[in-house]
Amino acid sequence: CLGTDWIFVIIIIYVIFNLISYLTSSPVAEYEVGQGTIATNHIYHGLILRDETVVYAGQSGYINYYLKNGAKASVNDVVYSIDTSGELSRQISDVASNGDTLDTETLNEVSSELDVFRNSYDSNTFSSVYTFKNELNAQLTQTLSMNALSSLNEDVKAAVENNTFYKKKSEKPGIIVYYTDGYESVTTDNFTSGQFNMADYKRNSLDDQEQVTANTPAYKRIDSEKWNILLPVSEDMAKQLKDNKDDFTLTVPYSLTKKDGSYYVNLSLKTAMIRYVNDRFIDVELVVSEKTGLKIPNSAITKKQFYTVPKEYFTQGVDSSVPGLMIENHAGDTGSVTLVQPTIYYETDDFYYIDDETVSAGDVVVKNNSSGTYTIGSDVDKLTGVYNINKGYAVFKQIDILAQNNKYTIVDTGTSYGVALYDHIALDGSKIKENQLVVK
Repeated sequence: CLGTDWIFVIIIIYVIFNLISYLTSSPVAEYEVGQGTIATNHIYHGLILRDETVVYAGQSGYINYYLKNGAKASVNDVVYSIDTSGELSRQISDVASNGDTLDTETLNEVSSELDVFRNSYDSNTFSSVYTFKNELNAQLTQTLSMNALSSLNEDVKAAVENNTFYKKKSEKPGIIVYYTDGYESVTTDNFTSGQFNMADYKRNSLDDQEQVTANTPAYKRIDSEKWNILLPVSEDMAKQLKDNKDDFTLTVPYSLTKKDGSYYVNLSLKTAMIRYVNDRFIDVELVVSEKTGLKIPNSAITKKQFYTVPKEYFTQGVDSSVPGLMIENHAGDTGSVTLVQPTIYYETDDFYYIDDETVSAGDVVVKNNSSGTYTIGSDVDKLTGVYNINKGYAVFKQIDILAQNNKYTIVDTGTSYGVALYDHIALDGSKIKENQLVVK
């Protein structure tokens, strides 16, 4: 009866101890492990190269343009005119300033463009309003100029016969652009590293000039939809791209170039060039690799030190298949051993990783059916992992990191002794200890 009373007292003390520990413990923020992906991205400042031809004015005089910047021109489309006297050019400008000459088709087109811009407008990019305004103004001005040219047909005919007025047509199909910047003849073969420096970059606007001199640029024509983006990259990135090229599925084909000791990625494109006709430089994000697995916050990751014990010193218990260690008893019990079954947190080909829950540094392990011994603490190592709190107390779980950014880590799935999908882990691994009771 006395023995039963003592057992009851011990149970009460144990319950009270755990209750106090629970009530005095700080709440632990938790995180549910989910599936996720991290892409390894790199942003580079690229140089755009195109097949560009600068077209020079044949005569000196007053200039009027009839195609908007970025418009596609067919052969014999009138791009601009030169008036050596200036009188007809002034008349064209005066007539073009009258918006009443816009036809219904043009007005409907403008209305449609306004609707598209309004529906896609983002207040975070307010500068797009000015870009749209300038593009719309250019479109209307050159449409009105073309209308003016048609309405002054008799005056134009007379000026042409008098060799004072010249209508300049596109000799080849292409995209019309009204600026030069000195990069027109740069190719993927003759570029230099200095040409990537935006501080030295200058561009010359052409469509705001009223007069031109013979043999000076009138406009620029882009003769092909094919274009290239050159990206200066590090030697390590160049090696990564070279070694793993066949493993990537890229939306853009690329090649690697080495010039003057530096590496460059050459992206070859066949579409979307018209969207960037006004750009010489562009920021490009390369998605070099993408890893999928279990996604956990970096704050949950911690390290824990373990004893590493050779597998050859482990044995199976009589009534269990769980690996155990035969620990030599202290002096006084010479020749006797105690079988312990430590929790295994990780294993390699040769070692099991265990903690100090059932063994201590200095304990001597006896090898089964042998005189060999091993001293606990002879070998130690640290594992990277998180604390699993599914059962209300903390249990360390090793992780195998696949990818990482500044907030999250992707770890391998299905690893032995690791975390699993939907496990609950401590959000801050630095504040948790093994077997700590967890208040959620």
